[in-house]
Amino acid sequence: MNQAFDIIIVGAGMVGAALANGLGQQGIKVGLIDKAEPSDFDADASPDIRVSALSAGSERYLQSLGAWPRIQTMRATPYRRLAVWDETPHPLSRLLPGSLTEVEFNATDLGAGHLGHIVENSITQNALWQTLQDEPDVTLITGQGLKALTQNAERATITLDDGTELSAQLIVGADGAMSRVRELAGIGVTRDQYEQQAMVISVRYLGQPEDITWQGFYPSGPRAFLPLHSAGEQYPGETWGSLVWYDSPARLAELKAMDNSTLMTEIRKAFPARLPPLNHIDAKASFPIARQHAKHYVQNRVVLAGDSAHTINPLAGQGVNLGFQDAQCLQGLLKEARRSSDDLASQHWLALYEQQRRPANRRMMLAMDLFYHLFSNAIPPVHLARNLGLGAARALPFARNGVARYAMGLDEELPAVVRQITSRIPGLNQL
Repeated sequence: MNQAFDIIIVGAGMVGAALANGLGQQGIKVGLIDKAEPSDFDADASPDIRVSALSAGSERYLQSLGAWPRIQTMRATPYRRLAVWDETPHPLSRLLPGSLTEVEFNATDLGAGHLGHIVENSITQNALWQTLQDEPDVTLITGQGLKALTQNAERATITLDDGTELSAQLIVGADGAMSRVRELAGIGVTRDQYEQQAMVISVRYLGQPEDITWQGFYPSGPRAFLPLHSAGEQYPGETWGSLVWYDSPARLAELKAMDNSTLMTEIRKAFPARLPPLNHIDAKASFPIARQHAKHYVQNRVVLAGDSAHTINPLAGQGVNLGFQDAQCLQGLLKEARRSSDDLASQHWLALYEQQRRPANRRMMLAMDLFYHLFSNAIPPVHLARNLGLGAARALPFARNGVARYAMGLDEELPAVVRQITSRIPGLNQL
């Protein structure tokens, strides 16, 4: 039997679940499909190895959905400072004082209480699923994948693995980088695989939770530290943290094969002295990184959001924040479509969505790409240029802080001088 909805969202991860909540709160009948569901939150369990740096803008969106208080009831770690510096040794480094090769962003300088929160992905998803229980217009269907998708002038129909058919005015693909919705809709992608991969290591360290997240750039790639919550009574005086180590696939394979004692020795040698005193490794995992962008976000009655539409270099942790911006934008436009009594797949509203989100996503993709390539080599002129750039960032706090406020979601536009620079970069429109 064919079940009918206004909108079907495929993928109930963070972005899909957020969008389902937002649409359901507007009285739109939503079918939300996912193969799995998150496990219940366990306060005594080790943290999820997958964490995200949620910006102030994402917090506001999650607050509007009713999910943010639930996240805070579980756990979220605020950070008030972010440091970036160059650790690539080169003779030209001697031309500049060491203090000029580091930039620190501070919430106080940005007129904010904090820069963001580090939150486990499973907690964000769990909070959003909890809020779904209060939405009678959202039907959650789990344990099923997508088998087929067809579209006509009035409806789109999906067929699940068990043969169930569901129809709606609009299908939203929020099912990740390997999106089945995108594939069935015939939407192509441009994809560039980076030479490096990223390894994430969940650790405990001695001391209280720190308020700073930092990233140092080495010849083999960045190394980063993200603070998490106190380990509580289970491990008195200890705090959880997350390390990110970018390197070649071969080097990361070596690290993953090590026992924890040997890996701890390697971490202490490879990371800077400012790393808190580690005393335990809990889990480790590695993954390839790539920049990917759908050739278009809309195909008749199908629209893409989040990683289904774009993936970026995770250098600054902006991926999920861009996804939440997609969801918030699409939610607002669909609200207007409903208020105007328009078809929810009206090309007018969906075109506005792509016109608003594609350039914003491109800008962030380009910024992360420039950052990656600028810091991923030791060519003398480039090495000197990036150190001069870090020095300029220290000397020009108005531009630096403007970019930071944009990344945090506090401002809706990049500073004018930055927009002028990026608008003149060849190839931006092809990303």
